[in-house]
Amino acid sequence: MNFVKRAGLSLWARKGRTLITFATFLVISVMVLAGVLINDATARAEQDAKRSVGAEVNLDVDIGQLGGGGGLQAPRIDAATVDKLGALPQVQKYTYSMWDRAILKGKYKLAEGGPAEPMGPGGTASIGVLDSSLLPDFRSGTFTLLSGEHLTAADKDKKQLLIEERLARKNVLKVGDRITLTGNDEKTTADFTVGGIYRDPRPSTEPDAEYGVNPANMVYGTVGGLSALAPEGEGPLQVGKATFLLQDADVQGAFKDEAKRIAGSALEGFKLDANDKAVQQMTGPLKSIRSTATVAMWLMAVAGAAVLALLVNLAVKQRRKEYGVLLAMGEKKSKLIAQQALEIVVVAAIAIGVSSLFAPRLTQSAGQSLLGSEASAAKRKLDSWQPPGPGSTGLGEGIDMDDQPVENADPIDEITVALDPADVVAVGAIGLGIGLLATAIPAGVVLRLSPRTILTKGK
Repeated sequence: MNFVKRAGLSLWARKGRTLITFATFLVISVMVLAGVLINDATARAEQDAKRSVGAEVNLDVDIGQLGGGGGLQAPRIDAATVDKLGALPQVQKYTYSMWDRAILKGKYKLAEGGPAEPMGPGGTASIGVLDSSLLPDFRSGTFTLLSGEHLTAADKDKKQLLIEERLARKNVLKVGDRITLTGNDEKTTADFTVGGIYRDPRPSTEPDAEYGVNPANMVYGTVGGLSALAPEGEGPLQVGKATFLLQDADVQGAFKDEAKRIAGSALEGFKLDANDKAVQQMTGPLKSIRSTATVAMWLMAVAGAAVLALLVNLAVKQRRKEYGVLLAMGEKKSKLIAQQALEIVVVAAIAIGVSSLFAPRLTQSAGQSLLGSEASAAKRKLDSWQPPGPGSTGLGEGIDMDDQPVENADPIDEITVALDPADVVAVGAIGLGIGLLATAIPAGVVLRLSPRTILTKGK
């Protein structure tokens, strides 16, 4: 009788041991498959998060390099240098910004509310931008353009503004009207056209975290137009931050390398942030449950291998007389080992097939519950962060601005588990590997068997 037929008869005759082995393999298969499914689901969710954030690199001030003391001054970089970076082949669109104080005088008044004249009588923050549609608040939908058009690179040298609807209402302004602004020197003036009116949902009583002014009074203008408010002889246009939207997320590294090569020392005091912070904030809970699932998977695999090895070893001891008779009849020891392995492989294959029927549903339920808990904890931590007071960098108060949550990047709290054929293959390979490993040690016992000793002494 060949060893394949003997393996089938042995499994049928020893139903109790077969069921125990099957149950062991089923638990191992479910746990390993759950780990594989969670890894796949979290990987897909992370990729979706990267796509939703977009292929974006931000050039911003590195607060960590500013140091302490009262003479902090944010670095600036030539707009011409930023234009060179924006011309790199990896860049799809880009914008940059700079800011200064602008003053409304005469018949023009600031909207009421907020701190009392933090920038002096009539003073507010004016932000010059190359393309206002690329500003994070507009891209995320926090700000809404109610009328008019966004400021674009084509408007760079025009004197155009975007003003908030409350400031427009205070001064009875609409798109196309003109308004006069005075520069920080309180002497230089220029007339601007209202190119658009936007809505900022923040209340007037909530000062802007960066500039400390009533958000209703924030003014956005073309970089060339607002530079006309600067005194004569201030040199080339300097900007404080920039945003680059890349062709693809995969070229971020190449863009950063090229940017550092082209800009050189001009980047001192700045950092090129590939928007990793938003992705990390969103995917933190995913990494946590992936780590938990991976540890549980391998612990179960190791424990299962040990249990199976014990079961097979006990089976060998119980079947010594059977093996003695077979060896006395001329059966090769290699075929006895092959029979053991085949019995394990058959049970493992059935267990893996059964586990694939219900493991995805169990994994979806358990994984979603675990992720929901992790995401809620992460969200509470983000909500508890408090910014420093107006005009403060937070350094003297022990507040790390790098810990500031990224807006519109809530921790992911949902995953979708899907079973792919590749997952079953992976679990099958792991399961069969465990089964064969479990037969390796008992195989040594079989190789030492002596039919004469077994049949005469029972040993």
